[in-house]
Amino acid sequence: MTGLASAFRTLAVTAAAGLLAVTGAVAAPAPPASAAPEPRAPREFVALGSVDRTILQEMRYTTAHNFVGEPVDGYRQPLCILTRPAAEALHRAQVRLLARGYTLKVYDCYRPQRAVDHFVRWAKDLADERMKGEFYPLVDKSRLFADGYIAEKSGHSRGSTVDLTIVRLPAVPTRAYVPGERLTECYAPQADRFPDNSVDMGTGYDCFDTLSHTDDPRIQGAQRANRQLLKSALVEQGFVNLPEEWWHFTFKPEPFPSTFFDFPVARRSVAGH
Repeated sequence: MTGLASAFRTLAVTAAAGLLAVTGAVAAPAPPASAAPEPRAPREFVALGSVDRTILQEMRYTTAHNFVGEPVDGYRQPLCILTRPAAEALHRAQVRLLARGYTLKVYDCYRPQRAVDHFVRWAKDLADERMKGEFYPLVDKSRLFADGYIAEKSGHSRGSTVDLTIVRLPAVPTRAYVPGERLTECYAPQADRFPDNSVDMGTGYDCFDTLSHTDDPRIQGAQRANRQLLKSALVEQGFVNLPEEWWHFTFKPEPFPSTFFDFPVARRSVAGH
C-alpha cells in the first residue's frame, strides 16, 4: 500500500503541474535569497580596547547627546574602532600622558558611511533643531554645509581619524544626558556647560563655532594650554590636527587614504582581529 500511495502522490503533483501549464496560472514565487551578510572590517582594523584598555571611551554617537539628538545610524555598540597603526599611536601618547597624571578620552573613532549619511539627512531637515541650543547656537542650520560643519564624506570613515580630549586623573564619571533636558551653549564657561570630566578646552565637543578652532586667539590661559597639551601629545606620535576642531586628529600616513568604509561599529566587525 505504501508504494501505491506514493505513486498516487506523484500523479497528483504531475497533474497539478499540467493544469498550471494549461490555464496559465502562475506558480508561487520562490522564497527570496537570504540577505547579504553585513560588511566586516579589514584585518587592519582593531578595537582600541584590545590595544590600550586605559584610554577612556565616551562614544557620543551611540547616545542622544550629540548634535543630531538621537543615536546615529551604524553605531551598534559604544566601541572605538581604528586602524591598528592609529590605535598603537594613541597607546604611545597615552603612556606619556599617564606619566603626567592625565588620560586620553575618545568621543568618536571610525565612523561608517551610513552615519555620515544620517548627518546629511539631518542637516537637510531644517525643521529639526532640537539640539541647536547646545551644539550650534549661533549658526543657522541652513549654513551647515556651506560653513563646513557637515559634509557627504568624512575622514573618520577611513579609520585613522579620532575625536578625543584629555582628562585629569583620577577621572570622575560623566553623568548621562537626559533627552529633553535644558541645553547650554557649548562655548559657555565650563561650569555652565553640560558636565564633562575633560579638562577645560574652552568649548565642548562638537561645538559648531569658530571658538572650536584649535588656535583661536580668544582661547587663552589654561584652556589654550590644555589644547596644546593634547595637540603636542598626538603630533609627537604622528597625528595631524584639523585646525577647525581642537578634538579632531588623523594619523598619518593613513593605511586607507581613499577608502570610505561602511561596516557597523560593533564588536563583530573586528572579531578575531
